Amino acid sequence: MSAFSIINAHVIPIEGEPYDGTVVVEDGRIAAAGPGIDPVGERLDAAGQWLLPGFVDAHVHLGMDPEGENGATADVNEMTDPVTAAARAIDAVDPFDPGFDDALAGGVTTVNVNPGSANPIGGLAVALHTHGRYLEEMVLRSPSGLKSALGENPKRIYGEKKQTPSTRLGTAMVIRQAFAAAQDHVAKIEAGERVDRDPKLEALAMVLRREIPWRQHAHRADDIATALRIADEFGYELVLDHGTEAHVLADVLAERGTPVLIGPLFTTKSKVELRGRSLANPGKLAAAGVDISIITDHPVVPIDFLVHQASLSVKEGLDPVTALRSITINPARVLGLADRIGSIEAGKDADLVLWSGDPLDVMQRARRVFIGGRTVMEYDDAARAPRVAARGAA
Repeated sequence: MSAFSIINAHVIPIEGEPYDGTVVVEDGRIAAAGPGIDPVGERLDAAGQWLLPGFVDAHVHLGMDPEGENGATADVNEMTDPVTAAARAIDAVDPFDPGFDDALAGGVTTVNVNPGSANPIGGLAVALHTHGRYLEEMVLRSPSGLKSALGENPKRIYGEKKQTPSTRLGTAMVIRQAFAAAQDHVAKIEAGERVDRDPKLEALAMVLRREIPWRQHAHRADDIATALRIADEFGYELVLDHGTEAHVLADVLAERGTPVLIGPLFTTKSKVELRGRSLANPGKLAAAGVDISIITDHPVVPIDFLVHQASLSVKEGLDPVTALRSITINPARVLGLADRIGSIEAGKDADLVLWSGDPLDVMQRARRVFIGGRTVMEYDDAARAPRVAARGAA
């Protein structure tokens, strides 16, 4: 891949102060960036447009639950066993889901695709770029976490089946039982004993060894407290997904350094555990020192509305700098990918987006999107629509 330079850009590097300058891209990575950088190779004149790293949505069901198909092709939940730790999201993601094009239109270049929340333990997540023809060329990290759910969904699904769990205490029990079995499995291996292969226990062992985080779906404050309690018992790395009432325990979460992936924020209060949903909650968490990321839970909220959730959170009290961090470097850290994405720094992947102006201004749009230094989307003014590159071989 030849080198090129984006010149005359208003650069928002995320890590560091904004500047007017140049970003040099070589072999798909950022080679240099700054206000006094000499251009290399072909020059792309940004003419004052804003250049940011590609946005990161750390909780979606993109490709597993396509929009507009009435669930006919949904592969997001394997609702036949409360513990499906061995199930892998990567095996159910369709890269031709139209939502991937929507992601690019919204400046989103990285997503973390999770299994759903029907099961107490739902399966392994995968972090992907949002452009490609098959998953292997899109994967950034696999697995990127193990999904678990507390609250209404598991108890409703299995309660209707007249099986465990049908209550919150039953859900917590199922999780504890699974981890206890995994601990025994690990202990036998460490003692040199022969054990049968068990993909379910092996997935849980990755969490116990802190190789991947435990991605805990929890809305209500009491469910969040349960998540903290079980994490203390088994010693794994906890990430809170959704966190609708996380602000109630903001000081506790800040002290523990537990990140919260908050959202979706554009939904109705369709069930009792969402009664505390508010666009003011991200600001409350951030003010208390909690590391937040904003998520869409696509297709619950369309993925191209990720930045709009951030904008309206600013309207309700979130600091604008933190708002941009919540959709770039913060989720990159949660995914274990901050060395590659989430900010504009030399050595990182050239996942970049040229915006017509401040992306927190609803009137601005993504004009050009790069993934690995390759243009994957340009906005077509004549058609008033984004034009996405063919999902063929690079």
